[in-house]
Amino acid sequence: MTPTTLREVLVATGNPHKLDEIRSVLGPMGIRVLGLDDVGSEFPEPDENGSTFEANARIKATAYARMTGRTCLADDSGLEVDALDGAPGVHSAYFAGREGTRAERDARNNRLLLERLRGVPSERRTARFVCTMCLATPEGQVLAQARGHFPGVIIDTPRGANGFGYDPLLFLPNEGRTSAELSHEEKNARSHRGHATRLMAERLRELGLA
Repeated sequence: MTPTTLREVLVATGNPHKLDEIRSVLGPMGIRVLGLDDVGSEFPEPDENGSTFEANARIKATAYARMTGRTCLADDSGLEVDALDGAPGVHSAYFAGREGTRAERDARNNRLLLERLRGVPSERRTARFVCTMCLATPEGQVLAQARGHFPGVIIDTPRGANGFGYDPLLFLPNEGRTSAELSHEEKNARSHRGHATRLMAERLRELGLA
């Protein structure tokens, strides 16, 4: 059943930074934003076996909504590189394998990305971080979806100590800096997740849910 007004939403994450970013947009709309840690139980992670970001966000949103009995917002994100036909895409987190710590995987992923782009001129290295969001009810009904972008160009030499993953390699021509050289606040204002959240908020208004 579709809610007439959305007063509370569970976000399928325990990441406090992600929750703060989403709260900053949905909170002023009168929507209370909860994380998985707020509902007091551990839930098995669904198998994100979709071939697109949209499919994986839908898998997570519907799974956690059913498990918790709450309207749930989930996202999936990663990097798309045009010269690699959209790779690493949904495989961004484990592009170079699943072994090791997050920092070790990030380093391997970045090395593999640069290996794949060796010899590719800068004008063909356009890329973007992508974030898709899906909002679903406990009955499995998808209420809304959104897709945000954070475009740039892949450079050969990592720059910056902020962020994680591919942030040091995504150069933002309009900023003259990489994503990893932005402050936390600057990145939130420009990021793919912030873009997706603002689009989700617009969708909720259009549907009369907020």
